[in-house]
Order: sequence, then structure tokens, then C-alpha cells
Amino acid sequence: MRQIDFRSPWPWLSLAALVVLITFILYPLLNILTASFGSGGQNGWVQLLHNDKGLAAIGNTLILATIVTFTSCLIGVPLAYVTARYSFRGKAILALLPLITLVIPEVITAQTWLMILGNNGIITRLLRDIGIILPSFYGWFGLITVLTFIYYTYVYIGTVASISHFDVQLEEAAQSLGTSPVKSRFKVMLPVIMPAILASALLVFTMVVGNFAVSTILSNKLPLLSVATYQAAVSEGGSNPVMQSTFASVSVVMIMIVLFANRWIVAHGRYQITQGRGATPRRMKGRAGIIIGLVASLIVILSLLPLIVVCGGAFTVSRGPVLRWGEWTFANIERVFVTAPQPLINSICYAGMATLIGISFSAIVSYLIVKKRNFITPWLDYISSVPLALSGTVLGIGLVVSFNSGWLPLTGTAAIMVLALLIRRLPFGMRNSQATLHNISNSMEEASISLGAPPFKTFYKVVLPMMAPAIASAAILTWTTSIAELSASILVYSAGQETLTIQVFRLIGSNLMAYASAYGLVLIAIILIPIVIATKIFKVNIFAAK
Repeated sequence: MRQIDFRSPWPWLSLAALVVLITFILYPLLNILTASFGSGGQNGWVQLLHNDKGLAAIGNTLILATIVTFTSCLIGVPLAYVTARYSFRGKAILALLPLITLVIPEVITAQTWLMILGNNGIITRLLRDIGIILPSFYGWFGLITVLTFIYYTYVYIGTVASISHFDVQLEEAAQSLGTSPVKSRFKVMLPVIMPAILASALLVFTMVVGNFAVSTILSNKLPLLSVATYQAAVSEGGSNPVMQSTFASVSVVMIMIVLFANRWIVAHGRYQITQGRGATPRRMKGRAGIIIGLVASLIVILSLLPLIVVCGGAFTVSRGPVLRWGEWTFANIERVFVTAPQPLINSICYAGMATLIGISFSAIVSYLIVKKRNFITPWLDYISSVPLALSGTVLGIGLVVSFNSGWLPLTGTAAIMVLALLIRRLPFGMRNSQATLHNISNSMEEASISLGAPPFKTFYKVVLPMMAPAIASAAILTWTTSIAELSASILVYSAGQETLTIQVFRLIGSNLMAYASAYGLVLIAIILIPIVIATKIFKVNIFAAK
């Protein structure tokens, strides 16, 4: 640890950043945890033990997260192996998978699956006309199906990189000793890539636990933790936050346990392989190549199905909840831009401000953590990672409980909307900025200072330009995920502050799928356009490992 020079501005800037992080991250989290114990004999944890529906929600959430994690691995791992080791027709379209994850918000995915297999869905109605009655898509079946097709991508992305970099010479050595090819993969390759698989699986588990959009839309009467937390927050209205805080605390504890397990696995299960070579993808021809190509293409098509359906629904005539497929109109799109454009304006303003402030804050704090270390900077690093353990619902409740009144009343203002988006995505900017700063030599900065440039000017003129690619990547990721955010914003918004995702969520609740599709299509467009501009024009690689 460097000796602190209090004549320098950096320690004071570190202290200011620490105050900000404590105020807007730790303080709301502490309020949630303390509120769960209640007062006057109202202990939320005691009430929870006697709350059958609450206990069922916790149990169902754990079961759902376990099943979805398993099914996601069941699709993601084999798909990653085939992609890394073989070349076949249709392989190029698998490159769309990371883009699908960013472009299609979860609320749109849930909506479009209902438009296909819901009570008035396309396939449901077609089969009903010929006498085939499908079971309800609400409940376990719909939740597992939709969440699997959302989250298997995370397993695929995490695993395909590990397999691609696995040293094939280890397999060849095992086979030269008489081990069969299949056995060599299980005995040699699997232990090496297992940490990547488990880390991806644990990520999926935490995301299912904290999932709000799909869980709320498809759970129906099935109790789930995120839904129970939201319902408690809405019904209590912030006046008696005991149960909402208790449910939120349970969610935090569950996610933190999984994150600690993830860190332990990564730290203790990593194999070091040096000077190895990955396997060259082998061309798969004939029937096997066709079958694998068709299966891979089918998986991608099913993943893209929400995008296809929302495009059609946005231009389809509707009579209340009934979509008249085959009859086209621009009235739905006109509603988004002319009749009721406020959600679009709000989304762009809130996400834009959150991205600008968040990326600027991340760049400065990351610089302090990496280049200007002192006794405060480790705390900056730890606290800035806390949002990873908070679902959007928990964050929203924490902000409402903490800033509803008192010394900093933010509830009802646009500031709390921006704050929710900023905190939710803060780790994106921190991760990218720190990774880049570790690769910037201190000698360049020292040379600038030795030539008479003051510290701030050196940071602005020397360090910041070298961080530009990472900052641009983080900005795109922050923008795309902030503008699609629902779980936190739905709890902190007030009348007139609806965003596109909130508007889609409300329209789905009213069963107005045509209008929901129009708003959803515009939402996808303003997510996709910056990605296309960044990757095609400015050559920003937003999917590169940082």
C-alpha cells in the first residue's frame, strides 16, 4: 500500500467516492436488512416462518432456479462443444447468440411467447380450431421454457471460450496411452472446463432467483420470491416495509451464497495450461453435419422467435386483446411516436443519463482503485461490486425505503429513476475500466507528470484516451441493459415516468398485445442501433473478454 499524500487530490477524491457508494449502495441495503427485523414485535423473519405462501415462494424459486440451470446447461454445453470442435452448415448463425441476449429484453420474450402459446396465442388458436387443446402456458411449463431459452446463452458463451482454448495435446496424449476419445474428453477435458461451466451455471441460478419480468408475467398463481417481494412492496406501499424487506433480504442472502460459491470455484478449480493449442474445428459432413446444423439452427430460431413475433405484432390490427393476424396497420407504431411518446422519451433520457454518469464515475473510481491505491480504494472495489448480489427488485425496494422521505427525498423524481439504472449497471463500467487500466503502464503517466502536466490533466490527456475502447464497450453494455431494465424501475417510478419496458409490462397486464408489440419493437430498435453503430462503424468489440 502506498503512503498517502493528503496534499494530493486523489485521497480526497477516493473519500468522496466512498461516501457516494455508501450512501447509494450500502445505506439502502442496510435499511432493507434492518427493516426485515421490524419493530414493536413485528419481526419479518418470525412472520416468514408462519407464512406458508412466503415459504412456498422461496421453495419454488429454488426449484425453478435449479431446473432452469440444469436445462440451460443441457442446451448450452453440448452446443458450445459442437461449435468449438466442429464446422458445419449454419454455424455462422450461432454468432447471433450473444447479440440475442442483449437485444431482446426479458419482458419482450415473455410477451411474445404468450402471443404464440398463451390463451389467445397463434399456435394455441390454430390447434384449438382442429380440436387440440394445449395445456396452459402459465406456471411451471412456461417459466421453465422461457427462462431456459433466455439463459442457456450465458452457459454457451462461457463454455465455448473455455473449450476453444483447451489444449488439444492433452487429449491426444491421453488417447496415445490407450484411452478412448470419449473417455479422454470426460477424464481430461471436462475437469479443465468444469470451472467455466459451473461459473456460468451459478450465474444462471442467480439470474433466475432475481428474475422479475418473466416470473411476474408467467407465474400466474405459482408463488415465487421475486413476485412475492414485488407484491409485498406494492401492497404495503412503503408504509410497513417489514415483509417486503424480509423477502428482499432472503433474495440477497441466496444470491450472495451462490456468488461466494462461484468465487470459490473459480479460485480453487482453475487449471493453468501454457503454450497449448486449441483444436482445429473439424468439418462435419453428411447426415451428421446436416442434423447438427438443423438442431443448432432450430435453437437459434427459437431464441429469435420473440423478435420475429414482436415485429409482426407491432403492425397487426387488433380488437382489444384479439390480434387479427394478416391485417396490417401503422396505428400501433403511430401510438408510440405520436399519441403516447412519453415512455420513449423517458427511456432515452433516463438510460442516457445513467450511462453518462455511470461510465464517468466508473472510469474515475477504477483509476483510483488501480493506479492511486490507498487504504480507501479496496473498499471502493468491494462496495462497487455489491450490486451484483442485488436483484432489481431488491435495489428498487432499498431506494424507496431509504429515500422516500427524510434528509434526501428522491421518490417521485426523475433522479431516483436514473439512480436505480446507474447502480444496477455500475459493475459493467467498473469491470471494463479496471481490466484496461491494469494494462496501462505507469511510466506513461509518470512521463507526463515529469514534463509538468498536473495530475488531472495527465489523467484526461494520457490515461483516458487509452481507456476509450473499454469505456465505449462498457457504455454500450450499460445503455442496452439500462434501457431494458424493468425490475428496479417498476418499483421507483411515479406517474408520468413510465419507460418503454414499464409500458410494455402494463400493456401485457391489460392483454393489449398489439400496442405492447409496437412499444417492444421500438425498444429493441433503440437497443440494436447503438450496437450496430459501435460494432460496424467504430469497430467496438463489446463481446470481448475484459
